[in-house]
Amino acid sequence: MQSLAIPCCILLVVLTSVTGEPLVYRQDVQKPHIVFVAIDDLGWNDIGYNNPDIITPTLDKLAREGVILNQSYVQPLCTPTRAAFMTGYFPYRVGLQHKTLERDEPAGLPLNFTLLPKRLKEHGYETYMIGKWHLGFCKYEYIPNARGFDHFYGFYNTEEAYYNHSIGGYLDLRENMVGDFNENGTYSSYLFARKAEEYIAKHNKSNPMYLYFPFQSVHGPIAVPQKYYDMYPSIHDGNRRIKSGMITALDDAVKELVTSLQKHGLWENTLFILTTDNGGPATPRNAGNNLPLRGSKATLWEGGTRGIAFVHGNILERKGYVNNEMIHAVDWYPSLLELVGGKRDPDMDGINVWNTIVRGDPSPRTEFIYNIDEMKGPRSPSAAIRVGDFKLIVGKPGTPDGWVPVPQIDGVWEERVLMDEYEEGREFGFDNSKKVYLFNIKDDPTEHHDLANEMPDKVAELHAKIHEYKKKLVPAIYPPREKEKADPRKFGDIWSPGWC
Repeated sequence: MQSLAIPCCILLVVLTSVTGEPLVYRQDVQKPHIVFVAIDDLGWNDIGYNNPDIITPTLDKLAREGVILNQSYVQPLCTPTRAAFMTGYFPYRVGLQHKTLERDEPAGLPLNFTLLPKRLKEHGYETYMIGKWHLGFCKYEYIPNARGFDHFYGFYNTEEAYYNHSIGGYLDLRENMVGDFNENGTYSSYLFARKAEEYIAKHNKSNPMYLYFPFQSVHGPIAVPQKYYDMYPSIHDGNRRIKSGMITALDDAVKELVTSLQKHGLWENTLFILTTDNGGPATPRNAGNNLPLRGSKATLWEGGTRGIAFVHGNILERKGYVNNEMIHAVDWYPSLLELVGGKRDPDMDGINVWNTIVRGDPSPRTEFIYNIDEMKGPRSPSAAIRVGDFKLIVGKPGTPDGWVPVPQIDGVWEERVLMDEYEEGREFGFDNSKKVYLFNIKDDPTEHHDLANEMPDKVAELHAKIHEYKKKLVPAIYPPREKEKADPRKFGDIWSPGWC
């Protein structure tokens, strides 16, 4: 069996639980502060504990002291994963399964979903968000302050510049509803860490804090301060050197965040969660890397969907080990909500996996949908499912495909091992005339050995399961773009709500 064990020595500490019941905080016990850090586009091979060439001492220390989640799954793209975090539902049930939201698209995360911060407020939490939203902003009802966040500092879109905080020539940075035009020239990792210190210092310590911190880093357009670029003289591909420096700059920002929590007396009672939102973009321009996993961001391969994740905190009963149990992005919502005394919606896709995280119990999750997308496009129609050890892909898995090596010289990416290219498909019917892949992910986590021809009964079994899940599919939200209505010049040269 091929292993994806973490290449480091980890101290195993086991604490005995008094009962086997799920841990829920009583009303007379202080609830934990929850800090949920989402790193944008961080690849499997883009962190020190998986790749010693990457300098991430803070992240490595937190991971090794806590629990590394070695089978934590996310969506292939930014918007769908954020929808999963915030709703507890698979994106194909929300209508955000096809792609990311564009800055002039009159759409957002549907308003019939109550988001996690609003539910946490019902249990006494003061809620903060710093960083990237990317769940729609064309109307006021879509923005973070209307979806449960008491405080928001960040941006609505994606692909902002790291220093002038603009996209398309106009600012996308604000605190709550007020644009911040004063930070032109401040690198975003520095800016967001400073804002976290400000919020933490002002927080009323008698109330539990929920801080959702989706960093801009390390998404493109890639940029980094010179001192971090200089830390990687052995990397001769310019973009990979920038990307590596960005990761180390991010590590320093997380160090500042932890220091702020310690300084103001919150750290000892903080549950700290860190996850990527999708795999790294293994392309020359963005220079992420997912080795030894196959594929990239925007694909259904493991390299696009199996994410870096770990948890840290005194609340953990078992620490210092690698947890190989299955969890999915949709599981954070019910796990955190039920931890503090709430109840999940009965129809929610997310499952409470808290005992798996806190004690290492077997995961109640045994299957999940990677995605179901019926629309025609470069990566679709497609669908994929994991049931136990087996994974079935139907349709277009997406590109880039293969096992993309870390580049050594500028522009040298030709050594990647490419698999089949997928031609434009017919209407998606989940029939056996479409190309299918079947893998045993436990034995073959890098997806080298397609078993579809050898195990037709297993293909049929998983195919039938996809059909069952598909019954709850919501058509993808994909309205025509409204460039004129969204024009920031109508709103003081800043991307703003109020046009749809």
